[in-house]
Amino acid sequence: MDERLPALAEQLLLIERELRRLGWWSATAPDVEALASQQPFCVDTLSFEAWLQWILLPRMKMLIETAAPLPAASAIREMGEEVYGASGKQVGVLLDLLGGFDRLIAAG
Repeated sequence: MDERLPALAEQLLLIERELRRLGWWSATAPDVEALASQQPFCVDTLSFEAWLQWILLPRMKMLIETAAPLPAASAIREMGEEVYGASGKQVGVLLDLLGGFDRLIAAG
């Protein structure tokens, strides 16, 4: 078993908690077409926070639960900085959490 799995699971929970704290957690899933986008981060159909909630978190949780191979690299924080760059302190905690996720993935 990959020794990073418990830390990654905790990091995903922290990301979810921060999305909820920011008021960016949605009870309603995007439609099937939006989730099926072929663009990186579904930039053409979803907001970044929706992509985190409906794509990244479920996929990573599934990988952890099944002990499937993890990605070799991650640059989620970079995308967050691109999207939220002007938001400053409001998203600082979220960006830090995304950076922690990236570091855990890179440690593999």
